[in-house]
Amino acid sequence: MKKLKDLSEEEVDRIVEMAWEDRTPFDAIQAQFGISEAETIALMRNTMKRSSFKMWRARVQGRATKHAKKAPEDMDTFKSRMQKSIALNKISKR
Repeated sequence: MKKLKDLSEEEVDRIVEMAWEDRTPFDAIQAQFGISEAETIALMRNTMKRSSFKMWRARVQGRATKHAKKAPEDMDTFKSRMQKSIALNKISKR
């Protein structure tokens, strides 16, 4: 498991981006970066402005698509169809 302090700036940016995406569950972040939901929340809290964190937290609190077990059965991917593909922890370039 990777520690939050060991993450590169690019990895932190990618985790924040994935956390903001509605259809990317916390399980995908854990699978790709090895950090749990609680660690993702802590990273978001430390990275974002307080008002932005509160807005994000209100959005994801209990949201079915952010938790794979609660997600609709037809949601079989970790990413939005609009998102570029990610392979082997490499960060996609826009």
